[in-house]
Amino acid sequence: MQELNSLKADIDPWLSAKRQLDDLEVLAEIVEETKSATDVHELETELGKLKAKVEALELSTLLGGEHDASNAIIEINAGAGGTEACDWVDMLTRMYLRWAEDHGFHTEMINSVPGESAGSKNVTFTVEGRNVFGYLKSERGVHRLVRISPFDANKRRHTTFASVSVMPEIEESEVEINSDELKIDTYRASSAGGQHVNKTDSAVRITHIPTGLVVTCQNERSQLKNKENALKVLQSRLWQIQREENEARLAEIRGDLAAIEWGNQIRSYVFQPYTMVKDHRTGAQTGDVIRVMDGKIDDFIQAYLRS
Repeated sequence: MQELNSLKADIDPWLSAKRQLDDLEVLAEIVEETKSATDVHELETELGKLKAKVEALELSTLLGGEHDASNAIIEINAGAGGTEACDWVDMLTRMYLRWAEDHGFHTEMINSVPGESAGSKNVTFTVEGRNVFGYLKSERGVHRLVRISPFDANKRRHTTFASVSVMPEIEESEVEINSDELKIDTYRASSAGGQHVNKTDSAVRITHIPTGLVVTCQNERSQLKNKENALKVLQSRLWQIQREENEARLAEIRGDLAAIEWGNQIRSYVFQPYTMVKDHRTGAQTGDVIRVMDGKIDDFIQAYLRS
């Protein structure tokens, strides 16, 4: 039934688009006879909607990866730059949450470590929906911000960085975790969440001993729910490590020893002295940085998938 529903989800939108096209062909014949300005305007409007729909459907055909249809786990970490970098983490978080909201995807905050005076040092959240990982995998890498810092009394221009990691939500059967290799600690949550969160040991820290990976979760009131979310993130991180190790081995065979992704600047967001957002991998760019920060990143996602 799951496979059937998945196939229907692929086919039904195309059938719907075909029905819309048939209706518009009839409307076009009417317009040709009546020459009505109202009918012409309606035809142009509906054609625009259909074009946007077909372009979105065409984009979905570019998602053929093993986990492209999965939910995504996004982790954003502040780079060098202190408060400015922590604020940049919050700005990127808002950008992705607005993008998810625009597309009707559900989001859930897993963990957030506040900065010393503003922003966040680290934010981890999930985005749930069809093909979410396939779209958001384009966002993996280092994002660069250039602006006059609101935290600088001298109003100097600052450049800061944040890294974005995007992982698919992995099923338990895909990554085996031996419980004997886990060290699980509980502690009192430090993030906002009311009396219950801050007065009970609801926060969970899981250490994967063989790799040294550490995952924390403290946003839920339930210790059990925090543990469940932390294990979910750990599974995705372990899958990511396995994937990168496999790619590294292939690169070594090819003689390509360059870094795969981490540490590479993929996109720049410039607020001053001019406004521009440019993706350094595809060359896609726009001067409307405010619109991009409001979640309108589909042009960059499409350019990456088409490349």
